[in-house]
Amino acid sequence: MNSDDKFALLVIGIPLVGLIYCGLGITLMLSSTAVRDHPLISGATFILIPFVTAASVWIRASAKAYKK
Repeated sequence: MNSDDKFALLVIGIPLVGLIYCGLGITLMLSSTAVRDHPLISGATFILIPFVTAASVWIRASAKAYKK
């Protein structure tokens, strides 16, 4: 896979994954009483999942860049 294909996948894939993730969160909020009963815990979890994912990708990319 060349860099143009990777960039296209990144530009198209990240917004689609974000929309799916938001749709999943909204669906969980509408259908699950446990999520509605504990809004702070569910909200923090909903925010932390993408943050931890982005931070781990950033740290791996930085480590790979510094290794060279």
